[in-house]
Amino acid sequence: MRAMSAVVVSIALAVMSWGSYIPVLHKGQTAMDGSRLRPFICVGLAYCLIAVVVPLAMLVARGEKGFWSRKGLIYSLAGGAFGAVGALGVIMAQNAGGKPLFVIPLIFGCAPVVNTLFTMIVNRSYREVGPAFLAGLILVVSGAVTVLIFKPVQGQEAGAQGFLAAVTSSLQVLMWVACTALCWGIYGPILHKGQAAMAGSRLRPFICVGVAYMVIAVLIPFALLESETQGRWDWPQGISYSLAAGAAGALGALGIIMAFNFGGKPVYVMPLVFGGAPVVGTIISMAIAGDVTPSPYFYAGLIAVAAGAVTVLVFAPKPHAHPAAPQRAAAVAAGR
Repeated sequence: MRAMSAVVVSIALAVMSWGSYIPVLHKGQTAMDGSRLRPFICVGLAYCLIAVVVPLAMLVARGEKGFWSRKGLIYSLAGGAFGAVGALGVIMAQNAGGKPLFVIPLIFGCAPVVNTLFTMIVNRSYREVGPAFLAGLILVVSGAVTVLIFKPVQGQEAGAQGFLAAVTSSLQVLMWVACTALCWGIYGPILHKGQAAMAGSRLRPFICVGVAYMVIAVLIPFALLESETQGRWDWPQGISYSLAAGAAGALGALGIIMAFNFGGKPVYVMPLVFGGAPVVGTIISMAIAGDVTPSPYFYAGLIAVAAGAVTVLVFAPKPHAHPAAPQRAAAVAAGR
């Protein structure tokens, strides 16, 4: 009972953290006058603290099972790179006019679909696709289209834009949403391979994720900062909100790791996280927006996206059982 309670608390941490990530980041970006690089740097700094400094100190002080390996480093760093590029996609989508109220369900609805399809390709289980899985895909696509068409607007925002400008903005938002969904969908399976190559270590791949964020979300954008003409540093609101968003992203990843560590199974952990996060994010976004009243069609699309994502995860084809692994020494040698 205690272990299950810990799993529930860990899932709740992931849902609340990832649900608040996008609307909080939007607040920080708005306070910095739409800057793209500055909030991205803040996200990277938060990841460096939570995913590098803290776990590295824990690893040195207490140690942990597992070991460093070349294969584990490559996969874990790649996973972190996908996560960081996905975070940039969120910022770019919002910079193109995307609002958290509809960006959130689009990303969290499509990312688990990408995750599942990528896993199916890797495991070659796509021949076992069933009608329930296909129905889930249809729900996600139709729900995403409904959310985008009936997305709520504030005041006369929609009427003030010309038709061509509105179409261009929507296409840019869709492009960056697709980028984030693709990156965050691949992030999990790649990171899992890195963790497996480090003999189940949890701190080591987490540190690699933080290092990738430090390079992609701190060093590179800081070097390009002088070329950005839009935006400014803003304290306390812009910097604090952006740092909080980065912390929320890192804590969400930690919540999932903890859920698995306490015995949670992916078959229900991931559907609960991907189903709950957009609901939390939508509630927070509506509270922040204040004067926005979504139509019933928007709510219907939101429900369809969440239900479809959960259906895809639950009814995804299961990989075939593999033959028994070779001796541990040989596996360790191959991992290195």
